[in-house]
Amino acid sequence: MLSSMTTPAPPGAEASEEVLYEGRPALVPGLFTCTIAVLTLGLYLIARYLKVLGVHYRVTTRRVVIETGVLSKKLEQVDLYRITDYQVERPFGQRLFGTGNIVLITVDKTNPRVEIREIKTDVLQLYEAIRTATETDRARRGVRLVDYE
Repeated sequence: MLSSMTTPAPPGAEASEEVLYEGRPALVPGLFTCTIAVLTLGLYLIARYLKVLGVHYRVTTRRVVIETGVLSKKLEQVDLYRITDYQVERPFGQRLFGTGNIVLITVDKTNPRVEIREIKTDVLQLYEAIRTATETDRARRGVRLVDYE
């Protein structure tokens, strides 16, 4: 069981929030999607485009924001200091197309598992940037995670 202890940051200690990544999932993230698109003569890409259009990721030095939906929108946000573990997933088909997934395990009760899926960027570099920003945000907020069983 993990818990977090917070002490307030000193006045004037607010740092600016920088965007680490902003974008949508890739239209053709991997080999499987490409194969399906070819077999359906591209018709699958229309449905895939509508699905991709409904997802927007924004990762900053303080939070991860995921907006989903095309007509009705849903906004999920997790502060970086709540992240406890990271997973980078790069399946073979996605590596061929330069995409990947990042899974963040958090102590947030509503979002214990945050998935940033099928993004076309260097996921290892983004993982390192998120990890560094998490430690910086914890230090800025004076948060320490305590692991007890």
